[in-house]
Amino acid sequence: MKRIVDKKYLVPFVLIASLFFFWGFAHSILDILNKHFQEGFEITKTKSALIQCMLYGGYFIMALPAGWIIRKWGYKAGVIVGLLLYGVGALMFIPGEWMMSFEFFLLCLFIIGCGLTCLETSANPYVTVLGDKETGPSRLNLAQSLNGLGWIVGPMVGSLVIFSGTDGNSGSVALPYAVIGVVVLVIAAVFGRMKLPEIEVDSVATKDEKGVGLWKSSIFVFGLVALFFYVAAQTGVNSFFINYVTENTQLSNQTAGLLLSFGGMGLFLVGRLVGSWVMNYVKAERVLLGCALGSVVCMVVVIFGTGIPALVALVLNYLFEAIMFPTIFAISLRGLDSESTKKGSSYLIMTIVGGAIAPVLMGALGETNMAVGFYVPLVCYMVVAGFALKTVRN
Repeated sequence: MKRIVDKKYLVPFVLIASLFFFWGFAHSILDILNKHFQEGFEITKTKSALIQCMLYGGYFIMALPAGWIIRKWGYKAGVIVGLLLYGVGALMFIPGEWMMSFEFFLLCLFIIGCGLTCLETSANPYVTVLGDKETGPSRLNLAQSLNGLGWIVGPMVGSLVIFSGTDGNSGSVALPYAVIGVVVLVIAAVFGRMKLPEIEVDSVATKDEKGVGLWKSSIFVFGLVALFFYVAAQTGVNSFFINYVTENTQLSNQTAGLLLSFGGMGLFLVGRLVGSWVMNYVKAERVLLGCALGSVVCMVVVIFGTGIPALVALVLNYLFEAIMFPTIFAISLRGLDSESTKKGSSYLIMTIVGGAIAPVLMGALGETNMAVGFYVPLVCYMVVAGFALKTVRN
């Protein structure tokens, strides 16, 4: 069995993998903000979904500039720029809470989204090529396990801090962002003093093969589509998890948020860890196909089921979807030459804009009955299953 991480790359792998926690936190706390702003600003589900639109819209706007930064100055520069934007956007929540302007909060989230774009455009492909190409999907899933930890901490902190006070919704929205903003800026300073190895062509394509150009790879092109729909599904499910739970049970906002944190995101972390291990014995393509079909079944139960079975299916979906993003990402880049890998990473990160579209559709469809909104992720997981089936046949 090949090593997931070569000894010579262990230190840079650990450093880069640690960043995955921070964007997991940034994404998952949005699910708390969604419900918080619905009640705090007295807005509809559709309008509250604008917070996802702004953050994920940042991915679409910033992806190509981030790729240019990486190609010109390297992965390290992309990481530092990403951390600086993330930190500034997070600290802007402090005056935002004083102003209590929904539009200003949207601006803060857009800046954070631009920072996250640089981080993900740098870190995802860097981890993928930081060793043997055959273990790329497994290595990326291992790094994404820390991302899963961030997905747990975000809703937990948001639930305990924001969903507090006498009315259960009057806690400080600025406090968690202020803390994470300071931490991220300190890490940016640390990274500025560190040396990270740049990966050469032979780490992407072996000496016996030249590597495939970007648009000549049908797997890469289909991967763009699959990743767009996966992020759409993941973001949509996260955004309205609390709405679905509170509408179908007697649970409070805070309890539903903690269920999202420890139940859904807990299984998400387990799925990342187990998936990384399983891929040492089962091809990544087959694991992806099985998980995609599992998510399809879960969504059917969520839409047509009621009570405990529907709630269990909603939480269990996180176990199945956990490996999808890193696996689709790694498979899509497989076999590309070095330059195409950097460019391809930018295009793949642009597909994260799917997270800006699905919540709006789900909010509109589920304005009176949230279960109806889950038709959107159902279709999305079916697309992922189609991509997995194509890769298995290849």
